[in-house]
Amino acid sequence: MKKLNISSKIFVDGGDPKETREAKELLGFVHGQTTNPTLISQNPIVRERMERGEKFSKREAYHFYQEVVREIAKIISGPISVEVYADRDTKAQKMIEEAKEMVKWIPNACIKLPITKEGLKAANLAVKENIPLNMTLCFSQEQAAAVYAATKGAENPVFISPFVGRLDDRGENGMNLVENILRMYRNGDGHVNVLTASVRNLNHLLFALSLSCPLITVPFRVIKEWAEKDFILPDENFNYQPQNLKPIPYQEISLDKDWKSYNIYHQLTEIGIEKFVLDWQSMIKS
Repeated sequence: MKKLNISSKIFVDGGDPKETREAKELLGFVHGQTTNPTLISQNPIVRERMERGEKFSKREAYHFYQEVVREIAKIISGPISVEVYADRDTKAQKMIEEAKEMVKWIPNACIKLPITKEGLKAANLAVKENIPLNMTLCFSQEQAAAVYAATKGAENPVFISPFVGRLDDRGENGMNLVENILRMYRNGDGHVNVLTASVRNLNHLLFALSLSCPLITVPFRVIKEWAEKDFILPDENFNYQPQNLKPIPYQEISLDKDWKSYNIYHQLTEIGIEKFVLDWQSMIKS
Protein backbone atom coordinates (compact mmCIF):
# COMPACT_ATOMS: atom_id res chain seq x y z
CA MET A 1 0.00 0.00 0.00
CA LYS A 2 1.49 3.34 -1.07
CA LYS A 3 1.65 5.85 1.78
CA LEU A 4 0.15 9.17 0.68
CA ASN A 5 2.00 12.23 1.93
CA ILE A 6 -0.86 14.73 1.74
CA SER A 7 -2.25 17.33 4.13
CA SER A 8 -5.80 17.17 2.72
CA LYS A 9 -8.37 14.82 4.20
CA ILE A 10 -10.11 12.59 1.65
CA PHE A 11 -13.84 11.89 1.94
CA VAL A 12 -15.92 9.56 -0.21
CA ASP A 13 -18.83 11.21 -2.02
CA GLY A 14 -21.52 8.56 -2.32
CA GLY A 15 -24.51 6.73 -0.92
CA ASP A 16 -23.35 3.11 -1.21
CA PRO A 17 -21.48 1.57 1.76
CA LYS A 18 -19.95 -1.03 -0.59
CA GLU A 19 -18.11 1.78 -2.42
CA THR A 20 -16.98 3.24 0.91
CA ARG A 21 -15.50 -0.11 1.90
CA GLU A 22 -13.75 -0.51 -1.46
CA ALA A 23 -12.41 3.05 -1.32
CA LYS A 24 -10.96 2.39 2.13
CA GLU A 25 -9.32 -0.80 0.87
CA LEU A 26 -7.75 1.08 -2.07
CA LEU A 27 -6.58 4.11 -0.08
CA GLY A 28 -5.84 2.40 3.21
CA PHE A 29 -7.96 5.10 4.88
CA VAL A 30 -11.05 7.25 4.43
CA HIS A 31 -11.38 10.39 6.54
CA GLY A 32 -15.12 10.93 6.09
CA GLN A 33 -18.07 10.76 3.71
CA THR A 34 -20.62 13.06 2.10
CA THR A 35 -24.12 11.95 1.18
CA ASN A 36 -27.14 13.74 -0.28
CA PRO A 37 -30.62 12.83 -1.52
CA THR A 38 -29.40 12.25 -5.10
CA LEU A 39 -26.66 9.87 -3.96
CA ILE A 40 -29.12 7.95 -1.77
CA SER A 41 -31.54 7.66 -4.71
CA GLN A 42 -28.67 6.12 -6.71
CA ASN A 43 -27.96 3.44 -4.11
CA PRO A 44 -28.17 0.00 -5.83
CA ILE A 45 -30.88 -1.22 -3.44
CA VAL A 46 -33.03 1.83 -4.24
CA ARG A 47 -32.48 1.40 -7.98
CA GLU A 48 -33.39 -2.31 -7.88
CA ARG A 49 -36.53 -1.54 -5.91
CA MET A 50 -37.50 1.29 -8.29
CA GLU A 51 -36.98 -1.00 -11.30
CA ARG A 52 -39.53 -3.36 -9.76
CA GLY A 53 -41.94 -0.43 -9.55
CA GLU A 54 -41.79 -0.34 -5.75
CA LYS A 55 -41.40 3.03 -4.07
CA PHE A 56 -40.82 3.94 -0.43
CA SER A 57 -43.15 5.61 1.97
CA LYS A 58 -41.68 8.80 3.40
CA ARG A 59 -40.95 7.02 6.66
CA GLU A 60 -39.31 4.09 4.86
CA ALA A 61 -37.13 6.45 2.82
CA TYR A 62 -35.80 8.17 5.95
CA HIS A 63 -35.25 4.80 7.61
CA PHE A 64 -33.33 3.59 4.56
CA TYR A 65 -31.17 6.74 4.59
CA GLN A 66 -30.51 6.18 8.30
CA GLU A 67 -29.50 2.55 7.73
CA VAL A 68 -27.12 3.51 4.91
CA VAL A 69 -25.48 6.12 7.13
CA ARG A 70 -25.19 3.65 10.02
CA GLU A 71 -23.57 1.09 7.70
CA ILE A 72 -21.05 3.70 6.52
CA ALA A 73 -20.33 4.60 10.16
CA LYS A 74 -19.22 0.99 10.74
CA ILE A 75 -16.51 1.53 8.11
CA ILE A 76 -15.24 5.02 8.92
CA SER A 77 -15.04 7.08 12.10
CA GLY A 78 -14.69 10.53 10.46
CA PRO A 79 -17.51 13.00 9.73
CA ILE A 80 -20.41 11.67 7.67
CA SER A 81 -22.54 14.40 6.08
CA VAL A 82 -26.29 13.82 6.14
CA GLU A 83 -28.58 16.25 4.34
CA VAL A 84 -31.89 17.61 5.61
CA TYR A 85 -34.85 17.80 3.24
CA ALA A 86 -35.09 21.37 2.02
CA ASP A 87 -37.10 22.70 -0.89
CA ARG A 88 -37.52 26.37 -1.74
CA ASP A 89 -40.26 26.78 0.87
CA THR A 90 -38.67 24.89 3.79
CA LYS A 91 -38.27 27.16 6.80
CA ALA A 92 -35.27 27.27 9.11
CA GLN A 93 -37.21 25.85 12.06
CA LYS A 94 -38.18 22.77 10.04
CA MET A 95 -34.55 22.26 9.00
CA ILE A 96 -33.41 22.53 12.61
CA GLU A 97 -36.00 20.01 13.78
CA GLU A 98 -34.80 17.54 11.16
CA ALA A 99 -31.14 18.30 11.92
CA LYS A 100 -31.70 17.49 15.61
CA GLU A 101 -33.08 14.09 14.64
CA MET A 102 -30.45 13.28 12.00
CA VAL A 103 -27.53 14.21 14.24
CA LYS A 104 -28.66 11.38 16.55
CA TRP A 105 -28.38 8.76 13.80
CA ILE A 106 -24.65 8.24 14.36
CA PRO A 107 -22.04 9.80 16.68
CA ASN A 108 -20.11 11.33 13.74
CA ALA A 109 -23.02 12.90 11.84
CA CYS A 110 -22.46 16.27 10.16
CA ILE A 111 -25.64 17.99 8.99
CA LYS A 112 -25.86 19.45 5.50
CA LEU A 113 -27.85 22.64 5.03
CA PRO A 114 -28.30 24.64 1.81
CA ILE A 115 -26.84 28.12 1.46
CA THR A 116 -30.15 29.94 1.27
CA LYS A 117 -31.63 32.57 3.56
CA GLU A 118 -33.50 29.90 5.55
CA GLY A 119 -30.53 27.53 5.44
CA LEU A 120 -28.23 30.19 6.89
CA LYS A 121 -30.81 31.06 9.52
CA ALA A 122 -30.89 27.35 10.42
CA ALA A 123 -27.07 27.28 10.50
CA ASN A 124 -27.00 30.25 12.86
CA LEU A 125 -29.34 28.34 15.19
CA ALA A 126 -27.50 25.03 14.74
CA VAL A 127 -24.16 26.36 15.98
CA LYS A 128 -25.91 27.37 19.21
CA GLU A 129 -27.08 23.73 19.48
CA ASN A 130 -23.51 22.46 18.85
CA ILE A 131 -24.58 20.65 15.67
CA PRO A 132 -21.68 19.97 13.24
CA LEU A 133 -22.49 21.47 9.84
CA ASN A 134 -21.68 21.12 6.15
CA MET A 135 -23.05 24.09 4.23
CA THR A 136 -23.75 22.79 0.77
CA LEU A 137 -24.38 24.01 -2.78
CA CYS A 138 -21.86 26.84 -2.58
CA PHE A 139 -21.22 28.64 -5.87
CA SER A 140 -19.91 32.08 -4.88
CA GLN A 141 -17.53 33.88 -2.56
CA GLU A 142 -20.40 35.92 -1.13
CA GLN A 143 -22.13 32.71 -0.11
CA ALA A 144 -18.91 31.57 1.59
CA ALA A 145 -18.61 34.88 3.42
CA ALA A 146 -22.21 34.58 4.61
CA VAL A 147 -21.56 31.05 5.91
CA TYR A 148 -18.51 32.31 7.80
CA ALA A 149 -20.52 35.16 9.38
CA ALA A 150 -23.59 33.04 10.18
CA THR A 151 -21.56 30.37 11.99
CA LYS A 152 -19.20 32.52 14.06
CA GLY A 153 -18.63 31.07 17.49
CA ALA A 154 -19.17 27.47 16.33
CA GLU A 155 -17.52 24.99 18.69
CA ASN A 156 -18.08 22.01 16.39
CA PRO A 157 -16.78 21.68 12.82
CA VAL A 158 -18.31 23.76 10.04
CA PHE A 159 -17.57 22.75 6.45
CA ILE A 160 -18.43 24.59 3.26
CA SER A 161 -18.83 22.68 0.01
CA PRO A 162 -18.06 24.59 -3.21
CA PHE A 163 -19.45 22.50 -6.08
CA VAL A 164 -16.73 22.79 -8.71
CA GLY A 165 -18.13 20.40 -11.33
CA ARG A 166 -21.45 22.19 -11.63
CA LEU A 167 -19.68 25.50 -12.28
CA ASP A 168 -17.54 23.77 -14.91
CA ASP A 169 -20.75 22.49 -16.53
CA ARG A 170 -21.82 26.03 -17.31
CA GLY A 171 -18.41 27.13 -18.57
CA GLU A 172 -16.89 28.62 -15.40
CA ASN A 173 -13.68 27.42 -13.76
CA GLY A 174 -15.09 25.89 -10.58
CA MET A 175 -11.64 25.33 -9.07
CA ASN A 176 -11.16 29.12 -9.06
CA LEU A 177 -13.97 29.28 -6.50
CA VAL A 178 -12.07 26.90 -4.19
CA GLU A 179 -8.92 29.04 -4.59
CA ASN A 180 -10.87 32.23 -3.90
CA ILE A 181 -12.60 30.93 -0.76
CA LEU A 182 -9.34 29.56 0.64
CA ARG A 183 -7.71 32.95 0.04
CA MET A 184 -10.62 34.88 1.58
CA TYR A 185 -10.74 32.61 4.65
CA ARG A 186 -7.06 33.34 5.39
CA ASN A 187 -8.37 36.60 6.85
CA GLY A 188 -10.68 34.72 9.21
CA ASP A 189 -10.43 32.73 12.43
CA GLY A 190 -10.36 29.26 10.81
CA HIS A 191 -13.73 28.04 12.09
CA VAL A 192 -14.97 27.12 8.58
CA ASN A 193 -13.12 24.45 6.56
CA VAL A 194 -13.34 24.28 2.77
CA LEU A 195 -14.48 20.92 1.39
CA THR A 196 -13.95 20.68 -2.38
CA ALA A 197 -17.09 18.97 -3.74
CA SER A 198 -18.63 17.96 -7.06
CA VAL A 199 -15.25 16.54 -8.07
CA ARG A 200 -15.69 15.16 -11.56
CA ASN A 201 -12.19 14.05 -12.56
CA LEU A 202 -8.65 13.38 -11.42
CA ASN A 203 -7.52 16.88 -12.39
CA HIS A 204 -10.03 18.40 -9.95
CA LEU A 205 -8.63 16.17 -7.20
CA LEU A 206 -4.99 16.88 -8.02
CA PHE A 207 -5.53 20.63 -8.15
CA ALA A 208 -7.38 20.56 -4.81
CA LEU A 209 -4.41 18.65 -3.37
CA SER A 210 -1.98 21.20 -4.82
CA LEU A 211 -3.97 23.94 -3.06
CA SER A 212 -3.76 21.97 0.21
CA CYS A 213 -7.54 22.24 0.48
CA PRO A 214 -8.34 20.91 3.98
CA LEU A 215 -11.06 18.52 2.78
CA ILE A 216 -11.88 16.93 -0.58
CA THR A 217 -14.87 14.67 -1.22
CA VAL A 218 -14.34 12.31 -4.13
CA PRO A 219 -16.70 9.89 -5.92
CA PHE A 220 -15.56 6.27 -5.94
CA ARG A 221 -14.95 6.20 -9.70
CA VAL A 222 -12.36 9.01 -9.34
CA ILE A 223 -10.73 7.27 -6.35
CA LYS A 224 -10.54 4.12 -8.50
CA GLU A 225 -8.93 6.07 -11.36
CA TRP A 226 -6.47 7.59 -8.88
CA ALA A 227 -5.56 4.10 -7.64
CA GLU A 228 -5.07 2.89 -11.23
CA LYS A 229 -2.56 5.73 -11.66
CA ASP A 230 -0.71 4.66 -8.50
CA PHE A 231 -2.07 7.60 -6.51
CA ILE A 232 -0.08 10.22 -8.41
CA LEU A 233 0.38 13.52 -6.59
CA PRO A 234 0.82 17.04 -7.94
CA ASP A 235 4.41 18.29 -7.89
CA GLU A 236 5.72 21.85 -8.14
CA ASN A 237 5.27 21.68 -11.91
CA PHE A 238 1.62 20.65 -11.75
CA ASN A 239 -0.44 22.78 -14.12
CA TYR A 240 -4.21 22.62 -13.87
CA GLN A 241 -5.80 22.76 -17.31
CA PRO A 242 -9.23 24.43 -17.10
CA GLN A 243 -10.07 23.62 -20.76
CA ASN A 244 -11.37 27.00 -21.93
CA LEU A 245 -13.40 27.60 -18.80
CA LYS A 246 -14.10 31.21 -17.89
CA PRO A 247 -12.05 32.38 -14.86
CA ILE A 248 -13.88 33.35 -11.68
CA PRO A 249 -12.08 36.47 -10.38
CA TYR A 250 -11.24 36.97 -6.72
CA GLN A 251 -13.37 39.51 -4.84
CA GLU A 252 -12.31 41.54 -1.83
CA ILE A 253 -15.10 40.72 0.62
CA SER A 254 -15.13 41.50 4.33
CA LEU A 255 -15.93 38.62 6.66
CA ASP A 256 -17.05 40.98 9.41
CA LYS A 257 -20.51 41.94 8.17
CA ASP A 258 -23.87 40.64 9.35
CA TRP A 259 -24.60 37.41 7.47
CA LYS A 260 -27.94 38.76 6.26
CA SER A 261 -26.21 41.58 4.36
CA TYR A 262 -24.41 39.35 1.82
CA ASN A 263 -25.85 38.63 -1.61
CA ILE A 264 -26.24 34.86 -1.38
CA TYR A 265 -28.48 34.23 -4.39
CA HIS A 266 -27.03 31.94 -7.04
CA GLN A 267 -29.00 30.23 -9.77
CA LEU A 268 -27.05 26.99 -9.37
CA THR A 269 -28.01 26.77 -5.70
CA GLU A 270 -31.67 26.99 -6.69
CA ILE A 271 -31.17 24.37 -9.41
CA GLY A 272 -29.27 22.12 -6.98
CA ILE A 273 -32.05 22.27 -4.39
CA GLU A 274 -34.63 21.43 -7.04
CA LYS A 275 -32.59 18.43 -8.24
CA PHE A 276 -32.14 17.05 -4.72
CA VAL A 277 -35.88 17.43 -4.09
CA LEU A 278 -36.83 15.70 -7.36
CA ASP A 279 -34.41 12.82 -6.77
CA TRP A 280 -35.66 12.32 -3.22
CA GLN A 281 -39.30 12.51 -4.22
CA SER A 282 -38.70 10.04 -7.06
CA MET A 283 -38.20 7.39 -4.36
CA ILE A 284 -41.38 8.17 -2.47
CA LYS A 285 -44.95 7.01 -3.09
CA SER A 286 -47.25 9.86 -4.03
